[in-house]
Amino acid sequence: MKKIDWFVLKSYLGPLVMTFFIALFILLMQFLWKYIDDLVGKGLEWYIIFKLLFLASSTFVPLALPLAILLSSLMTFGNMGEHYELVSMKTAGISLSRIMRPLIILSILVSLLAFYFANNVLPTANLKFISLLYDIRSKKLAFNIKEGVFYNGIEGFVIRVGRKDADGNTIHSVMIYNHSKRQGNISLTTADWGRMELTPDKRFLIFRLFNGTNFEERNDLRGAEITRPFQRTIFKEQYQLFDLSTFQLTRTDEKLFKSNYEMLNTRQLMLMIDSIRHQYKNDQRYFEKSFLNSYAFLAAYDTLKKDPLLIKNAKYPADITTTLSSAEKRHLMEVARMTASSFRDNAEMNRQSLYGRSKLLHKHEVVLHKKFTFSIACFLLFFIGAPLGAIIRKGGLGLPAVISTIFFLLFWILSFTGEKYTDEGVLPAYQGMWIAPAVLLPIGIFLTYKATVDASLLDIDSWIKLFNKIFRINSRKAYENPDTL
Repeated sequence: MKKIDWFVLKSYLGPLVMTFFIALFILLMQFLWKYIDDLVGKGLEWYIIFKLLFLASSTFVPLALPLAILLSSLMTFGNMGEHYELVSMKTAGISLSRIMRPLIILSILVSLLAFYFANNVLPTANLKFISLLYDIRSKKLAFNIKEGVFYNGIEGFVIRVGRKDADGNTIHSVMIYNHSKRQGNISLTTADWGRMELTPDKRFLIFRLFNGTNFEERNDLRGAEITRPFQRTIFKEQYQLFDLSTFQLTRTDEKLFKSNYEMLNTRQLMLMIDSIRHQYKNDQRYFEKSFLNSYAFLAAYDTLKKDPLLIKNAKYPADITTTLSSAEKRHLMEVARMTASSFRDNAEMNRQSLYGRSKLLHKHEVVLHKKFTFSIACFLLFFIGAPLGAIIRKGGLGLPAVISTIFFLLFWILSFTGEKYTDEGVLPAYQGMWIAPAVLLPIGIFLTYKATVDASLLDIDSWIKLFNKIFRINSRKAYENPDTL
């Protein structure tokens, strides 16, 4: 490898790594902003939060990597153009395609690595991320009793503490309602003061109460509904144990999430798509068969309408209601109404079932094509960023960041639109999911060609000259052919 190749690679790798982690950080902050309410106040250990953020970062790679490639390639060639390094290389007889050669090879390797990541790493990361996020969102808020507030976080109990000492464990004016029997406020414990202690494994909370009273309505005695027995017990010291296991983070079995389309690789997705498509066709045939069996008279009536001779030669009159009494007509109309209503409900139920299965099929197809479009987009965005940087000849994070954002938004909007069209069945997956690459490809070819021939694409004076030339041509044609006006 020649020195120029090392120089171009070193100039590119630094911005690539930097912009990748910047994009990843921005996406991670967006994730935290979205789920901050589900994370705060639950007493999560630092390693749980770190694991969640790491897994979330892994799922954001398909968005961060294309943006990083676009921005870093634009910055690299913009810097070289701004410092006249590109001019020096071209003066030495080195073409732009030769300068881009090591980065083209690197982009191919990155695209292959992106496909491997999307096919093998991303499904596992999605599985662990979604299962962990589900468990965290299901976890109760951390145990926290405030002064003068009724606390019902412990299932079956309502606790009120009048005052807490500075140590946070000594409590005064304690009231504990026991609702474990689900019969209302029939059991109440009060105490002048007490202490709160956690067991070493933090699974149980112990209240050590002093100078208190237990009040209880005894509904378990014979004739309690008449005599209304009431029991009061005075104590000097009493212990109450509360189960805090619901406050612990319990992990759900990951196998429950494993069949989701986001957790499958290409081979598994193709098998699932084939299975869902086969089931969809079976459901269609079953609906058609059941419809013909249940409502065969509709098909017969349709046949009679199409052929008047059949009605003429039929043994029964064309309007059978002429032979019926008023009561029989009303009964017949009620039966017809109920039959039509049943047919409508049955048709709607089957339509919803087929729509749900087709929706599931489309989502599997979207994820399958995404694995390929992700890697292709990494390659195409390089061929937009690199020649565009050579054309604008401006480095840094200013103008390149603005231009990169515009092109990335174009890529994201086209991808999102194609995905929605595919989800709803408006476009097949091979069309909807490939809209963005199909648009980016000619843009990349055009920019690469313009950069190779040193076209002044962003030179305002050249555009003014072009428009003036077009305007003069049109004016000359109008002067030579006044009849066309």
